[in-house]
Amino acid sequence: MSGGARLLGVLLLALTIEPAAAQVAPSPSETAGYTGLFAAAASGDAGRIAALVAGGERPDARDGRGRTPLHVAAHRGHHAVMRALVAAGADPNARDADRYDIVTIAAVAGDVPTLEVALGIGGSSRNVTSRYDGTALIAAAHLGHVEVVRALIRAGAPLDHVNNLGWTALIESIVLGDGGVRHTETLRALVEAGASVNLADREGRTPLALAEARGYDTMMQLLRRAGARAGGTS
Repeated sequence: MSGGARLLGVLLLALTIEPAAAQVAPSPSETAGYTGLFAAAASGDAGRIAALVAGGERPDARDGRGRTPLHVAAHRGHHAVMRALVAAGADPNARDADRYDIVTIAAVAGDVPTLEVALGIGGSSRNVTSRYDGTALIAAAHLGHVEVVRALIRAGAPLDHVNNLGWTALIESIVLGDGGVRHTETLRALVEAGASVNLADREGRTPLALAEARGYDTMMQLLRRAGARAGGTS
């Protein structure tokens, strides 16, 4: 492949992949228009939650982007509000209009404390989220949020889930990473947890082949020590 063709391929790939960080937090104008549970969630006023629900407000009401008050609280990192909303009946695994749940919201933000709260109140590390049919683990691996990756692994996140781009979390740490420390340590955490090092993408390229193509030497060494092959699938 010529250099020009390779560059075109990279640009086209960049245009077709929504960054994990593209999930949308409430804007200042949206927040200013919130009332009731949404206003309490945005401001961190946990003390109002039970009374508002007792007064007839629905804990799983939706705003214009399909967010529930719980999504708003997760975006803001308001842990007491998150707990109060679930205690009042909010669904901890609800998805917004972009199919993000509170676990994935925290994962994309690199917010381990909020992630731990989300998991503790019933959020699942196994949910399929986003328009790419991914997981919180895949999103965190994409971004190189290694501490989030480790927390999700401890929570039982599926290591080898394949999204609709044909990629696992391990593959995303390579193809959407930069080969630097954060993505390399993400790859290490996944390998040590038992993620498949030979599960190929839909073009048949293994993780080792993908790392070799990018010249990511440390990733290549990690994969080879784990028994990775340059070609073939398993």
